[in-house]
Parts: sequence; structure tokens; C-alpha cells
Amino acid sequence: MASADQLKALLKSHIEGDQGRFFSVAMQVAAHEAKLGHGKLAEELRDMIDAAKRQGQTAGLADNLVPINKPRGELSGLLTVTYPKSRLSDMILEDVVSEKLKRTIKEQRLFSKLQEHGLSPRRKLLLVGPPGTGKTMTASALAGELGIPLFLVRLDSLITKFMGETAAKLRQVFDAVGNVRGIYFFDEFDAIGSQRGLANDVGEIRRVLNSFLQMIEQDQSNSVIIAATNHPEILDYALFRRFDDVIEYGLPDHAQIAAMLKGRLVGLKPTRSVWKKAAEQAVGLSYAEIARAADEAIKNAIIHEQQSITEVDLVHTLAERKRMSARLSGNKDTGRVANNAGTTTR
Repeated sequence: MASADQLKALLKSHIEGDQGRFFSVAMQVAAHEAKLGHGKLAEELRDMIDAAKRQGQTAGLADNLVPINKPRGELSGLLTVTYPKSRLSDMILEDVVSEKLKRTIKEQRLFSKLQEHGLSPRRKLLLVGPPGTGKTMTASALAGELGIPLFLVRLDSLITKFMGETAAKLRQVFDAVGNVRGIYFFDEFDAIGSQRGLANDVGEIRRVLNSFLQMIEQDQSNSVIIAATNHPEILDYALFRRFDDVIEYGLPDHAQIAAMLKGRLVGLKPTRSVWKKAAEQAVGLSYAEIARAADEAIKNAIIHEQQSITEVDLVHTLAERKRMSARLSGNKDTGRVANNAGTTTR
């Protein structure tokens, strides 16, 4: 029978999603049973562990774990947890981005082996690039690949106007990072990571940034911390060296646009190849905007009971999305100029 310490270690590794530790303790239990003369039980346990390892190499042990990591108490207002099934293969990525993410996944899967040699895997990533280029989906894909929960840090609840309260809430988040293994995702990170000394800087945000710098520097957990921003140019310079990797995302090129449309329109593909013309029309749009345009074309085909999407409909929806994107971009730029002007006069 497993000892009390072994049972606690098994449960702890299960809760934290530490696959290597779980298997290690399970093997200790099998060895203990063998010493007691329970040979058949020990053999069955080892067979189950070997089978789970083989399955875990592709799917991850935590795919089948009971989701008991739901934040409770005050933490439930700061973190939102999901258990994604996404994979990197679901994404269309530039080669350099794909290689960096695959390297992170491989190092995470060999966590224990690297630690045995006094090394740490990459586990602090900064994702930068325009909106809709795949930063949020990357966090989901990494969680799915590693079989661990994805915790979205809710900045609307984290940031308050009361002095010291935001830093205290940030401490709670980092305590969770150390207690429960997962992907911890800070989206729109520039809200707390902007340069100290900017014209619109306020004392409380400076204190929050200083707290974040200290906490991420001191963090030695098994979790993965991901921060994403659309505005890397305003991030404080001290942040960049706190991350193991900075990954840059860009807008898709012709080939990536065509590949995305082919995948998105499967089942309703145009009767003849229109990918080149569609890709030319979509240049300058993000992956998210292209996906929305493709969905509009699909809805139009369904409404009109068409068996396939016409070239005219596809190009039209892409052009419409492009016009909308241009208008929104213009409004944002105008608003930014107005805000900067207002800040200067104060």
C-alpha cells in the first residue's frame, strides 16, 4: 500500500499538472509494492505507467485530469481558467515563430531532465505584434500541447485606483503561478508594462510595474508566463530581459492567406481556384480579420443555398473587411493623437 507521503505527492503532482513528478512517484509506489512481495500488482502498475507515458508523449497526461484548478475566493475575480484542446498544428505561423514555440514545448516536456543538469526550460514569453495575428491563440495552443490549464489574468479586475491594491492583487496572481502549474496569460500587457516616465504615467502604475519586475524576476515556479502586447514600443526596457524569449508576430503573406482560406472554407471551396486573387485582396489584414471575412462568405453561401462560395462573394467580403479595418485604424490613430494632445496640455 502506498505511504501517506506518496499519496500526497501523487495528488499534489496531479493538481499542479506536473507529469514528470506524477510518473516518478507512481514508479516509487510500484517499487514499494514489489518489495512487499506484491509482484503482480507492481507489474500491473508499471504497465499502466508505461502506457500512460506513451499516451502522454502526444496528448499530455493532463488531457484526462479532472479540472480541479478553478480559482476560488478573491482569486476567482483575477483569473479565468480554461482547458484548451488547441494545437500548434491548428495555426498558420511564420517558420521562425513556429520553431520558437516548438522549442518551448520541447523544453517544457523535458522539464525534469533539464533540471537534473541545473538548467531551466523557457517559461517566460513575451509575444508582440498587431492585433489578430495569433498571440492569444498561441497561449491556448501551448496549454493544449502541454496538457495544462490556461489562466487568463483579468486586468480589468487587477488594476484599481487604490494605492497598493493592484500590487497586492498581482502578488496573489504570482502566488497562484507558484502553487498551480499552468499557462498564465497577461493580454494587453502594455496596460501595466508601459515605460516609466511617460507623459501620462501615474505613480500607481509605476509601482505596479516595479512589483511585476520583482515578482517575475523572483519566480522559480513550473508554470509558463506569457505576456502579449500590440505596442512593444511603449514597454519599459527593463521588461525585455525578464523574458526568456520575445516572439514577434506579423501580418500573413500571400501564401499564408491562401492556406488559411483553404482551411477555413473546407466543404464550401470555390468551384475554381481563386486563392491568388483573394490573397491579393486580403493583404494587410490580420488572421482574425481574414477568418471573419471567410465566415461571412460561408454564411452568405448558406443563406442563398449555394454548394460553394463564388469568387465574387469571397473577394467582396475581404474587400469589405479591409475597408472596415482601415476605418477603425483611422479612428484609433485620431483618438491616440487627441489623447496625446490632451496629456501634453495637462
